[in-house]
Amino acid sequence: MTQKSALHIGCGAGFSGDRWDAAVPVVRTLRATGGPAVLMFETLAERTLALAQLQRRANPDSGWEPSLDRFVAPVLRDCVEAGIPIVGNFGAANPQGAARHLQQVAQRLGLQPLRIAVIGGDDLLAALPAGQLDALLPASLRGRSLVSANAYLGAAEIAQALRAGAQVVVTGRVADPALALGPILAHFDWSLDDWDRLACGTMAGHLLECGAQVTGGYFADPGVKDVPDVANAGFPIVEMHGDGSFVVTKADGTGGCVDRRTVTEQLLYEIHDPAAYLTPDVVADISQAELSEDGPDRIRVTGVRGAPRPPTLKATVCHEGGWLAEGEISYAGPNAAARARLAADIVRERLRAQGHGQLPLRADLIGVTSVFADDAGRWWDSHTAPASDDVRLRIAAASDERSIADLVAREVLALYTCGPAGGGGVRTHITPRLSSESCFVPREWLQPQWSFAA
Repeated sequence: MTQKSALHIGCGAGFSGDRWDAAVPVVRTLRATGGPAVLMFETLAERTLALAQLQRRANPDSGWEPSLDRFVAPVLRDCVEAGIPIVGNFGAANPQGAARHLQQVAQRLGLQPLRIAVIGGDDLLAALPAGQLDALLPASLRGRSLVSANAYLGAAEIAQALRAGAQVVVTGRVADPALALGPILAHFDWSLDDWDRLACGTMAGHLLECGAQVTGGYFADPGVKDVPDVANAGFPIVEMHGDGSFVVTKADGTGGCVDRRTVTEQLLYEIHDPAAYLTPDVVADISQAELSEDGPDRIRVTGVRGAPRPPTLKATVCHEGGWLAEGEISYAGPNAAARARLAADIVRERLRAQGHGQLPLRADLIGVTSVFADDAGRWWDSHTAPASDDVRLRIAAASDERSIADLVAREVLALYTCGPAGGGGVRTHITPRLSSESCFVPREWLQPQWSFAA
């Protein structure tokens, strides 16, 4: 059997808020390899999908990644000309809508109509009657006003679409590593029960999925873990081989770094059990994985093992969580910290006097008691650090009622003249809250499928 050439997979985004220009040097590098290559975009965090569902409720034509143009348009022509397929979960709550929009982008660029495949079947709200879904969910989720309920699909349908000639594959909720494993399956024709190789491909996708995290961005810590030219950190590329081994590198001519430290940190990211990383396609075991240097900014990964995929799929269920009120005000100069604490006490007393004394209210002194504090205020009460003369107070409260959230914000605003001396720079925000929980659902609840968009 003729051994197939390596497949290069580049990452163009690691979340919805990622840099719009990151994919350009990645595609330039993929083209320079002269071999088979794929570009993936991972833009769908748990909360992102719930927000997309809300957008689609308001406008049935929306619900896909709002920065789709910004991510894809700069590289679409190069990818089409070089035969580099694009795979992305930027379909969010409306993959068909995203596909239609991508055709418009292609037309605007003067390109021929694209062969765009759409992956569907992840939406539990669409797959099951409401009453049946409610009865089958964990007790903590029953009776909630659900915004979204989506299962994490695997790589098989992505691979099928690419084998059929898709130039772009648009997905909704799939497991993040599946965005790379799908192209790997399509290229190497691995069996869906070749567990060791599936695990290798999955971990390659896992190392790609967060963008610059593996190339030094999130890794950087000045004086402790210095990263060269971190402001221009390049996005990662995986060089995948048919035996399951792979090399992690980055786009040519970019900043950042790829070494054993950066790869180790990303390899362990979100991994609860290194010997049993559950995905829709395989259970991956990285407990015996080995990382070795393969040249500058090149780390070879071997020793990943796999076991049969689990009988269930992870699902993320988002439900309405009421309202979040936030207010901030600054105090500076002598006795600033004491004035900020008094301001928080005033807001608490005002709420108590209006019948809301039981409302959980969080107060933070940003830079003093915020990151390490808890909602109960224990750190706030006990913290004895030297008093600062530059303090910003943040007050936050959650409520099921918009009117109570409004009241909290107004009491912070009133501190301009009703609170301690010298307060300024008030900002208040009231936002709807989305709460999410994860659970496992039987695979048979979902029927993944794909088709070419009209």
